Amino acid sequence: MSDYAIRCRGLGLELGGQTIYESLDFDVRDGEFLCILGPSGCGKSTSLRVIGDLLEVDAGGVEVLGRPPRDAWHHLAYVFQSPRLVPWRDAVGNVVLGMQLRFDRMTKREMEARARELLDLVGLGADLRKYPRALSGGERQRVAIARALSVEPRIILMDEPFSALDLNTRRRMRDEIVAIWQRTKKTIVFVTHDVDEALVLADRVLLLSGKPTRVLQTIRIAEPRPRDLDASPELRAHRDRLHARFRMLETEVEESTVNQATAA
Repeated sequence: MSDYAIRCRGLGLELGGQTIYESLDFDVRDGEFLCILGPSGCGKSTSLRVIGDLLEVDAGGVEVLGRPPRDAWHHLAYVFQSPRLVPWRDAVGNVVLGMQLRFDRMTKREMEARARELLDLVGLGADLRKYPRALSGGERQRVAIARALSVEPRIILMDEPFSALDLNTRRRMRDEIVAIWQRTKKTIVFVTHDVDEALVLADRVLLLSGKPTRVLQTIRIAEPRPRDLDASPELRAHRDRLHARFRMLETEVEESTVNQATAA
């Protein structure tokens, strides 16, 4: 079996008359925690849609576990920025919903037992019967993570899942997702525009350019977890360099937008 969970080669994509990718290449190793980092609008979230067979590219190809995305969708699960919970189901019911949509071989009792086990894993063992309205933002996102795990994926695609949370909750959720990843051994592809978040979470960080998007830099993070950015000279240096590059990228994006508007 290949060491790679995902391989993207020469991706080309246009949307709405705009070139998103010209020739985008990147890989994700099996069991890796990869963060995709880049400025707003660069196509970070779009890359997850391509991997998940929700969007076809115009050129190049994607392999997921050695297969075309359309043949590997059942090995994937998503966690979005919004938890997307069903308000009329409690926490157990929302996790069960994921299994009901994916599986036909499990009984309701088996699904509920697995849901309870996974909610306990994400720290909600005492809140199984609470409805979304009674849960905090972080708790709702924990339910969404349990729902993703419930379908037994090999790969979890996470699209800025903590960006809507307050700072303290984001920090707690980062620690928790690392602990869950270490325990479950899943491959995680995590999209973010937060430099600190990427450095705290990732085995490897891909820094993307503005459109047409390419990989500007790959950063391997060998620092042991849990990570304290302020206590590590290496991580502080990565942070300073990435913030400097982000400022340059944002300036380039602004100038490109102005030029396009002037040309129009």
